[in-house]
Amino acid sequence: MNNVIWLARKTIRTTFRKPSAWLIYFALPVIAVMFSVMVFGDDQGQTIRVGIVNQDGDEAVTQDVIAFVAGLRQVEVSWLDEQDMRREVSGGRLDGGIVFRAGFADSVKAGAPDGVEIVSVKGAPVTAYVKAMLDQRIDAIGRIGLAAGGDEAAFDAMYASYMQGGFGMESGLVTDDSSARVVTERSIGFLIMLMMFSATNMAEIILQERENRTFLRLMSSPISARTYVLANVLVNGAMLSLQIVIMLVFLRMVAGQHSAAAFWEMFLALFLFALVAVALSLAIVAFSGNRKAFSALTNLIVTPTCLLAGCFFPASFMPEAVQKLSYFLPQRWLLDMTESLQNGLHASGLYLHGAVLIAFAALLALVAVYRFNRGSDLGQFV
Repeated sequence: MNNVIWLARKTIRTTFRKPSAWLIYFALPVIAVMFSVMVFGDDQGQTIRVGIVNQDGDEAVTQDVIAFVAGLRQVEVSWLDEQDMRREVSGGRLDGGIVFRAGFADSVKAGAPDGVEIVSVKGAPVTAYVKAMLDQRIDAIGRIGLAAGGDEAAFDAMYASYMQGGFGMESGLVTDDSSARVVTERSIGFLIMLMMFSATNMAEIILQERENRTFLRLMSSPISARTYVLANVLVNGAMLSLQIVIMLVFLRMVAGQHSAAAFWEMFLALFLFALVAVALSLAIVAFSGNRKAFSALTNLIVTPTCLLAGCFFPASFMPEAVQKLSYFLPQRWLLDMTESLQNGLHASGLYLHGAVLIAFAALLALVAVYRFNRGSDLGQFV
């Protein structure tokens, strides 16, 4: 144990001897939060530009729902085909789009509304209001269809009465936290990438000390190769945990971004991913013969997987095939987990997400151990 502590202290001194290490480990998470606040934190009180795609023809129900959306406050609509709408949304000229698929009206009349898709790059700040109002409207009409039981004449009569009826409304002031949620989501996306690069930077010390012969000198002492790697893992995990705490504290105390998720729930979710990042860094070390190969593998793995998982923009905007593929990546499971926590779901209801992250960490660790043990001596490989 004394050897592990000594090696951990040595690794920390070696790492933070360079001023750039302080920037990578501690300043970048804060910069990521500030960037997210500036880009995503000022969307309230603006007109929401929505593109409407009607693939259901002149169905009266569909036309009424579209008219309802167009009549919402602070919503400006334009009518486009789906290809143009997606291009306008991705280019930032529209905040979001709503697609009414063919058969939407029939599904509503049958009491099982289906065939509506909301598209947005910015996520909750522009879709939450429109989605809530749209869901409420469609649900009300769907209940009429369910009550009609397939009788079109009965549906038409009840629907006409619904459209002509008067409704009372009481208003009150509520806090809109959608902007805070999207800032948190995008900050966590950036943190995921930073954690993965931080973990690989820490693990790269193993290869660096092999190349400069420091490792051979350590192996001539009573220290074993496994003790050396264990110390690196412990320091790596501690640094990532500190990164997580810094970002969460900065989000809540400085940036003022509060969510429904408790601090410990968010920390636990991110810590589980930290285990994945550490295991992945060891696996990359195990498959790298030198630091150049290590850097190439790191760049080949980290950035593309973060992009596919939705760390930089909502995964829902990607094609369906890519969305399904993203569930083979641990980043997607973490993003889904943190989003569910922000929506008020307790951590105990997300055991599957936690189990998947632990499984990813275990699998990557086993791959690293197997690769290390391909040689008769771990020290010979390292």
